[in-house]
Amino acid sequence: GSFIFPKSQPFPHTNFKEEVIYIEENLPKNLVYRKAAVMPSKNPCYSWHVFAAGDQNHRKKSNSDVTFEICMTELDRHLARKFYKKAGDCKTGDSAGKEMTLLTGIDDINPRAFICDFAFDPCGYSMNGIDGDRYSTIHVTPEDGYSYSSFECVGSVYDDDVDIVETLKKAVQVFKPATVSVSTTSNSREVWTTVARAMEPLGLKCRTFAMDEFPA
Repeated sequence: GSFIFPKSQPFPHTNFKEEVIYIEENLPKNLVYRKAAVMPSKNPCYSWHVFAAGDQNHRKKSNSDVTFEICMTELDRHLARKFYKKAGDCKTGDSAGKEMTLLTGIDDINPRAFICDFAFDPCGYSMNGIDGDRYSTIHVTPEDGYSYSSFECVGSVYDDDVDIVETLKKAVQVFKPATVSVSTTSNSREVWTTVARAMEPLGLKCRTFAMDEFPA
């Protein structure tokens, strides 16, 4: 997505063009299939910025993996308060993070996952989850006025659609955001329709959609 406060970002994160130049200069030379793109949106604040790179071997693989990324803004204020450490709380970031995971229902998104979680001081949260060869990750900044959370996970085009849909719905229900941007990265063109339908029962309607093809 787009930075809410771009002028507060250190170089090279002040704009996407600078980031792309920085990445191009620092990536290994064998990553020859490179492309940068800004996926259009009716609201420029929610444009999706993408940089992809791959090598010769990656291009030859038949990859069934699907990456789902959900960016959520304007989180439910009551739920967002659960990502604040209490005044005078002497818990470590690890123990407070584990408490937040249980308190917010994040542990129910994928009950099979082994979770490593952390709470920041005075607020904020991050976690990484592992379920076999699948991963998931969450980052939260809960402050009023610019609250934000992200959820990312990997599935397969061969997974049960219901299982994927339920996972994404659970992630969104944890935060109850007003606005959601979802990215699906895969070799399948049909995955996004499943995701769009999954969001509708949560009161979220697809306002804009974009698709692009990337090499490798």
